[in-house]
Amino acid sequence: MHDPDRNIPATPRQIAYARSLALRNQTLLPADMQQDRQRLSAWIQQQARLTPATQLDPRPSARQVAFAERIARIKRRAVPPECFRDKALMSKWIDGNK
Repeated sequence: MHDPDRNIPATPRQIAYARSLALRNQTLLPADMQQDRQRLSAWIQQQARLTPATQLDPRPSARQVAFAERIARIKRRAVPPECFRDKALMSKWIDGNK
C-alpha cells in the first residue's frame, strides 16, 4: 500500500519537462521539488499556464535580428534603428523587404 507520508521521487521525464519550463519562463526550479513527485507536478501545472517570458519581451529575437540584417546586406540598405526596439516593427520591416 501507498504511504501518504512518504515522498515518491519525481521521474526523469518529469524533471526534464520541469527544467524546460523553468528555462522557458526564466525562473528557478527549486531543488527540493525534484524529490517529491506530487509537489513537482503541481509546480509544473502552475508553470505551464504562464506566458513564456520571451513573449513578454517587446524586443525582436536574435534570430529575427539576424534575418533582418541578412536581408539588409542583400538589399544594400540599413535596418531602421527603431526596429531593434520593437519586434512588431522588425517583423513589418522584414515582410516589406523580403
